[in-house]
Amino acid sequence: MGERTQAAAGCLTVALGAGAGLALWTVDVRGRFDRFEQSPDWSVLYAELPLAILGGVAVSLVLWALLRRVRARR
Repeated sequence: MGERTQAAAGCLTVALGAGAGLALWTVDVRGRFDRFEQSPDWSVLYAELPLAILGGVAVSLVLWALLRRVRARR
């Protein structure tokens, strides 16, 4: 694989990981944001959202690295 192809695959992997993290974060976000008889919980936006996106990126990059290592051994 060429360098440009590897760079494009890495960027695509990061974008897909961020999208997956965002998709998982949106599951029941309304329930986490509107707590029972309390004011809105803003930590859902400034703490959970960035962590979900970074977690998705990290997981996707680890999977990409593992796949590259497995392919290189063949």
